[in-house]
Amino acid sequence: MPLTPANPVGVAFRRSRRPHIRSRAAVWGFAFTAAVGFALVNVVDPFSGATTAPAYADALRDIPTTSRYGEAPTQSLTAPEVAALTITRDAVTVKAKPTPTPTPTPTPTAKKSSSSSSGASAPAAPAPDPGTAKAIAYDMVKSRGWGDDQYSCLVSLWNRESGWRVNASNPSGAYGIPQALPGSKMGPGWETDATVQITWGLGYIAGRYTNPCGAWAHSESDGWY
Repeated sequence: MPLTPANPVGVAFRRSRRPHIRSRAAVWGFAFTAAVGFALVNVVDPFSGATTAPAYADALRDIPTTSRYGEAPTQSLTAPEVAALTITRDAVTVKAKPTPTPTPTPTPTAKKSSSSSSGASAPAAPAPDPGTAKAIAYDMVKSRGWGDDQYSCLVSLWNRESGWRVNASNPSGAYGIPQALPGSKMGPGWETDATVQITWGLGYIAGRYTNPCGAWAHSESDGWY
């Protein structure tokens, strides 16, 4: 019996389709990967710093930075010059602080009696004779609370004015022991009554000079009281 070959001449040799299917899938996978990569390159800004590879950073340093966006005009901001600040002030004159004048400390003095007030002192007068004008005046001085020093000033004052005479008169119109001007202001009995004249005279002195020594001091300085 004659032998028949496995693949007679003229019979087409069929190849398996499996290898062909693998080749087509690889092509499509490569194409998809390439498309995705191309899109990412166009979307991601190479200058945005998204890539941190050292080689890429070195490449960026070699790219000129003068025109990141090509020929597009760039903005620039120039700060105005700061005006110079000049500070001036008026001349200052320093004055020395005045030295305060020390307040003098009063020297302690002996306390005066209640009957002694301001006024100049007068020579001590002797005790008056009873019944005389001086005796009447002495009693009135004591009744006012004045001391012997005030009586002494009164004696010196009226010695100068009238000599203690009830009828002493002056061309100016002054009259009596205290030399009232006019004499009639002393009241009834003013011409001859020593008590009337002394009473008025002491009232005048107390109202104007406080006491006989004050009146005597004024008479000493001005010649009248």
